[in-house]
Amino acid sequence: MYIAILGRQPALGMAELEKLHGSNNTKWFSDQSALVEAESFSIDHLGGSQKIGEVVLELPGGDWHRVSMKIAQNYVRKWANFEGKITLGISAYGFDTPARDIQKTGIVLKQKLKQNNVSLRLIPNPEAALSSATSHHNKLGLSDNKVEFIVVKNRSGKIVVAESRGAQNITAFALRDQERPKRDAFVGMLPPKLAQIMVNLARPTQPKGRVLDPFCGTGVVLQEASLMGYSVYGTDHSEKMIRYSRDNLNWLQDSHHVSIDWYLHEGDAMTTRWQSPVDAVVCESYLGQPFSAPPSPAKRDEVRKNCNHIIGTFLKNIGSQLPAGTPLCIAVPAWKDTNGTFTHLRLTHELEAHGYTQYSFKNITPQDLLYYREDQIVARELLVLVKS
Repeated sequence: MYIAILGRQPALGMAELEKLHGSNNTKWFSDQSALVEAESFSIDHLGGSQKIGEVVLELPGGDWHRVSMKIAQNYVRKWANFEGKITLGISAYGFDTPARDIQKTGIVLKQKLKQNNVSLRLIPNPEAALSSATSHHNKLGLSDNKVEFIVVKNRSGKIVVAESRGAQNITAFALRDQERPKRDAFVGMLPPKLAQIMVNLARPTQPKGRVLDPFCGTGVVLQEASLMGYSVYGTDHSEKMIRYSRDNLNWLQDSHHVSIDWYLHEGDAMTTRWQSPVDAVVCESYLGQPFSAPPSPAKRDEVRKNCNHIIGTFLKNIGSQLPAGTPLCIAVPAWKDTNGTFTHLRLTHELEAHGYTQYSFKNITPQDLLYYREDQIVARELLVLVKS
């Protein structure tokens, strides 16, 4: 069994895990973590999980002192004859325990191992949990001598102790986000992490299937899907965006030393006839104009009506071309009001009439699939659909 420490918006990470591993094998453990039953589990290409670990201990309850004793007992024995130097990080979630007490667990373990001539370097940390950046840069969980204990306590008091199996590669995310030769803030800046989540939420019907992005922009979805092993197909009504996607995919091939099966052409999503096959559709649709403050109700309704028309026409157009069972993940706009609530597109309540069934998750509701930051007015609502 594995545990995943979920990202800033845990419901998105949970939805991603459930879609990949099945609702029977995925469940909440705490507000910030999920348990996954799987034969193998990798953080590669998971956009919604910060860290993952393999569970080594489960405790029905207790405080940090009890956890510390269990860790010391297990690992003094396990590492008694370890050759080489161990690098250790400790991360605790859900404990009302000072960081210095959590660090003390590592110090005690270090002293006990020293008696057996085993060398351990403890990563200092002023917080209860290491950041994913610290875990990544220290390569924790990627080899036998670079270890992170991930210890999580849930609201009922149950405790899980896991050994890390890796953290998000934030260096690679930043490279793909910031070093691409072509970027355009005007058409939106889809984060690579979110693109990965969306591809996983669609999960193409074929292992190496073809992912279509009908609003490809600068090619972020195409980029992430191709790195996940899929063939990619992008269209956009702007010739400039097609050029940008082409330049970015060429850069990706050269910089990452990968071969990508890709096809691009101009096309308005409301009228284009796409080439078969299409095994999944993943896209950020038209989000309307950006806002730095909540718009007036009249302005919001005007933008909402325009977006509803464009996206509704697109769904009708592409729906006539997709075989039944084709999965889709489409980001559509939702607008935050002055009271913090969101106004959604009308079509989100009319999906069956458009020829789609909304995917039914066990661990979350469709209302949880909103991606936004606190200062953003226009959120991305993720529609996870199946062509009826």
